[in-house]
Amino acid sequence: MQSGIYRVLFLSRRNSARSVMAEAILNKIGKGRFEAVSAAVDPAPVIEPTVLDLLRSADYPIENMTPRHFGAFAEAGAADLDFVFTLSDTAAGEPLPEWPGLPITSHWRCPDPILVEGESWERKQAFTQVLTGLERRLNIFISLPFTSLDRMSLQNQIRGLGEAQEA
Repeated sequence: MQSGIYRVLFLSRRNSARSVMAEAILNKIGKGRFEAVSAAVDPAPVIEPTVLDLLRSADYPIENMTPRHFGAFAEAGAADLDFVFTLSDTAAGEPLPEWPGLPITSHWRCPDPILVEGESWERKQAFTQVLTGLERRLNIFISLPFTSLDRMSLQNQIRGLGEAQEA
């Protein structure tokens, strides 16, 4: 795979928690090497406030974040993508378009913290666990030898990472 800045799209059901976290994490830890964006199958009206609070407290970038539909990244003239990751079973099960740039795609199953019920501390703990799992997974992802692996080998590494590391 060529060197340069890799463009990554994270997809989830609502683009209000998991995909937003992944976007913020990768834009911070991969600065200069990766450009991350996120989108949804069915965008929520707003990003979950708990996510914004958690990202802000962990010093992740959150400016200009808003839920978006994935169609904006598949339109004619859209920027090429290098990687597309689905983070929810809903997004993985959707008929998705042929993405510009013919990116490597993978499903990284990730629990939806929004579905957790209980006390506020239990909900915050669920969001924190997802954030920590995504940090771990994305730190491994950015350490892959992108320029020395052929496309098939890189696809296998990324798919294995998605299967072995449930966030």
